[in-house]
Amino acid sequence: METVSIYSTLMARNELRPIIKLRSTAGTGFTYVTRKNRRNNPDRLTLRKYDPVAGRHVDFREER
Repeated sequence: METVSIYSTLMARNELRPIIKLRSTAGTGFTYVTRKNRRNNPDRLTLRKYDPVAGRHVDFREER
């Protein structure tokens, strides 16, 4: 019985914090992989991160 409750808890957590890809807006094709909280950020996420291909910081947008 305990394994069923643990499994259902894990499933709920994965639905709340899905794995997303952040793709560079510089057009280099570089991506970061991260998790996001769907309850706090229901819209597409945009973060400013370093793109090593472009050699500078650019906006990375969530890809679905």
